[in-house]
Amino acid sequence: MKTNQRFVVVFAAFLALLATTSCAKLEARDHLNKGVQAYKNAKYELAIDQFQQSVALDPTLINARLYLATAYAQQYIPGADTPDNNKNAEQAIEQYKIVLDRDPKNINSIKGIAYLYLQMKKFDLAKEFYKKASNADPNDPEPYYSVAVIDWTQTYQPRQEERAKLGMKPDDPLPAKDKKVCAALREKNMPDVEEGIANLNKALQLRPDYDDAMAYMNLMYRERADVQCDDKEAQAADLKTADEWVDKTMATKKAKAEKQPGAGGIVMDQPK
Repeated sequence: MKTNQRFVVVFAAFLALLATTSCAKLEARDHLNKGVQAYKNAKYELAIDQFQQSVALDPTLINARLYLATAYAQQYIPGADTPDNNKNAEQAIEQYKIVLDRDPKNINSIKGIAYLYLQMKKFDLAKEFYKKASNADPNDPEPYYSVAVIDWTQTYQPRQEERAKLGMKPDDPLPAKDKKVCAALREKNMPDVEEGIANLNKALQLRPDYDDAMAYMNLMYRERADVQCDDKEAQAADLKTADEWVDKTMATKKAKAEKQPGAGGIVMDQPK
């Protein structure tokens, strides 16, 4: 008899816990819906409060965490290096990472983290997460392009710094002033240049009319040309290839513009 009574008590407690959990989950979804509405109305602080309450009630509600991360990211202003502003980015990244703990291939979280690190100029971390995005979705051209943009940034800046130290004009090739500088820059920059070109090629294979990728292909070949040092033939070949990518970029942009609706909303190349 006592055993039966204990069973009834335990079972009743289980039912009460189940009811409480179900209520918490329903309340969490209610806060999520209210947060989404606030987010759509650009009331980000209110949205953040609602999403915080949602994840507190149901830590497994991934959509609430994604929205919370996105709302924090919306509050972040790129280029404003202040503690409060950086905290918004860090809080967004924290929530994205919690999502990744539960769903390691969540592409929105991976790309969200990569983008924030890029805006914070934490280039190595940004590149790491853009590469993870490519692994998660190999058919998306944008992470390949983003890695190349970082590669170009990490090669262009030190090269310009060395040029400034040498008092060089913009069009002066590096060997004209200091061959050692060129050799050191070549050793440092060439791996990133080659990685950037390879990633742009992948992006263009996936999206042949990716004009932004074409524009960066031009820039990457100019970076490579400038660290060819004494190899004038290789330098000329790279500059020729760069010019060809300029032409391809302009032709692609023109073709896209011609396909856009005109002033009267008529597509110029539509069949008659």
